[in-house]
Amino acid sequence: MTRNTYEIPGQAGKLAVVTGASDGLGLEIATRLASAGAELILPVRNQGKGATAVDRIHAAAPRARVTTADLDLASLESIRALGDRLLSDGRPVDILVNNAGVMTPPARHETQDGFELQFGTNFLGHFALTARIFPLLREASARVTTLSALAARSAHCSGMTCSTRATTPP
Repeated sequence: MTRNTYEIPGQAGKLAVVTGASDGLGLEIATRLASAGAELILPVRNQGKGATAVDRIHAAAPRARVTTADLDLASLESIRALGDRLLSDGRPVDILVNNAGVMTPPARHETQDGFELQFGTNFLGHFALTARIFPLLREASARVTTLSALAARSAHCSGMTCSTRATTPP
C-alpha cells in the first residue's frame, strides 16, 4: 500500500476534537494537527492510554496544547456529559474528527443504552456527539470528518442483509 504525506496548513488558534486518538490513526491525526498548531481535546475512554497519547504528541510537537476528556461512546450519558462540558466552555470547535470505533467484537455486546455495541459506538455515539456540540461546530464553520474501516468496502448486501468478505485493500 502506498503511503502519502499531506501537508496540513497552519492550525494556530483552532480547536480540534479527535476521538480515538489514544492510538492508531487517531493518534497520528492528532499529532499532525498539534504539529500544525491546533489545540487538541482528546476524548478518551481510558485515561491511562490518553495520558500516553498526550506524551507521544508532546514528543513530536513540544509546544502542543493537548488535554484529554472522559468519553465512552457506548454511553449516551457520557456523550451528553462531554457535550455539556464543551458547551459550557463555549469555545467554538473548528475540527471534529470522529475516529474512535469498535471492530467486530467476538460476541454480541450492547451499549449501556441497549444498542448493539459496534453500531452504537461507531455510528450512534459519533452522531450523538456531533449533534450535541453542533452549536459550537456551526459557530466555527467547522470541518467534521467521520472515519470508517476499510472493511466497509468489502460488504456485500442483498435484500435486508449484509455481510463482509475478506479482501485485501486496493
